[in-house]
Amino acid sequence: MAWRYCLLAAALLGAANAGANEALAQSSHCLSCHAIDKKVVGPAFRDVARRYAAQDGAAQGLSAKVIAGGNGAWGMVYMPANKSITPAQARLLVDWILSLK
Repeated sequence: MAWRYCLLAAALLGAANAGANEALAQSSHCLSCHAIDKKVVGPAFRDVARRYAAQDGAAQGLSAKVIAGGNGAWGMVYMPANKSITPAQARLLVDWILSLK
């Protein structure tokens, strides 16, 4: 019976973390150009997850791209740098995005 409470607690914690990470994406203006399930200016986060989730080192590279910006991986639209995000916050965002696969 106790294991059921552990599973429930883990599910609730995961949902809380996902909500916090989505709030971070919103406050960092990521959701101005991206959406979870559809292309806006940039690709849908689920498409990013499908492309990169199985690649070794993807989270580190994507975290750097969140901060520095870039273009070319999804076309010629430039993703602006987001210097206000710390490396730890970028990693939280990327880990959340990659979990959306």
